[in-house]
Amino acid sequence: MALNIKALIQRAKISIPDIARIAIDAREMLSRVRGHMLAPDRRKKAPVFTIGQVAALCGIDKPKLQYRIKKLGWVQSEGSEGKTRAFSLGEVRQLARLVREDFVRPEAARGVVIGVGNFKGGVSKTTTTMCLAQGLSLRGHKVLCIDMDPQGSLTALFGMLSDAEIDDEMTVGRILIDNDSTELLDAAVQQTYWDGIDLIAANTNLYAAEFSLPARQMTDSSFQFWNVLNEGLMSLREKYDVILIDTPPALSYLTINAFMASDGLIVPLPPNNLDFASSVQFWNLFGDLSSSLMESAGLTKTFDFLNILLSRVDASDVSSSVVREWIQATYGDKVFPVEVPKTTVTVAASTEFGTVYDITRYEGSMKTYRRAREAYDRVVDLVEQSVVVSWHQQIAETE
Repeated sequence: MALNIKALIQRAKISIPDIARIAIDAREMLSRVRGHMLAPDRRKKAPVFTIGQVAALCGIDKPKLQYRIKKLGWVQSEGSEGKTRAFSLGEVRQLARLVREDFVRPEAARGVVIGVGNFKGGVSKTTTTMCLAQGLSLRGHKVLCIDMDPQGSLTALFGMLSDAEIDDEMTVGRILIDNDSTELLDAAVQQTYWDGIDLIAANTNLYAAEFSLPARQMTDSSFQFWNVLNEGLMSLREKYDVILIDTPPALSYLTINAFMASDGLIVPLPPNNLDFASSVQFWNLFGDLSSSLMESAGLTKTFDFLNILLSRVDASDVSSSVVREWIQATYGDKVFPVEVPKTTVTVAASTEFGTVYDITRYEGSMKTYRRAREAYDRVVDLVEQSVVVSWHQQIAETE
């Protein structure tokens, strides 16, 4: 097919104002989409739960749970036809704390900070962060999520538009960008639609941290640019059982601050060639940089746990089994013994700004839904175990 060169070269060029108009149109479209998905009040709502689901979350059988409910004085059925009672998220969390006493944070322990990161986009970092937060809260824990990605994807999963609804003071930018790095982040915390999860949101102004932090380092040789977030979280560690940080897909000043503030790291990694190669760069760059920072400061940094999560696993991809072997041989026991499948359930949930935990009733195959939900439940169980161990390690270190 012949090209019409004359027509092509007369095509209008794209100016900066054109791009600005595209940005406005895109933002308006996202607002309309979100308004449709979250109608009628444009806010997400937490799901409700059956007694069977509550019993499974609490790890006890239904008769024992019903006895606990009776002791609390709660009505177990409603309606003239004995309609089965639905439990609210707050009720589920209360029951979980009552029956799972071994998993309650000891008073002498502080909250565990977990960084979720990978230098490559599209590996389910944000979804993993959100599912961990929801799963841990369902088990009775008080969770804080911190969105450190200027794109604000985690903020969007909570039903908020980062640029339209999030002021700079509602982000970690209040300490990473402003000159007063001694300020704490408590004032940036806001409640969410999900009982038991609070949020420090993100907006695009967080990109400014990539300039402000090195600028401050240049004017003040004693300034530790990588330790600002860690210091800003001091009081919040006493208020929350777990703090989850969603990081940008790059080795940035934001990512470094997140990792250096973390007690544990979780790295979602799909089993394909490009993502595996990217993970190699991830460890090389982070290892070299962190070693240099700690050496220059005369400090040490340790993590209580570090895990690789096989995510977005496509069962129909024949090459994934080979890459899975590479990952297992490379990372050994750091690889979680559970895989998160790529299913129609997760795709459908993400199009509605949600996760598998947001679904009260799935309209498709229940077998597919259970496979996705059970995978995340298992991941949450494993992370919770690491958190409990970290709490007791903290206590042992102070004795």
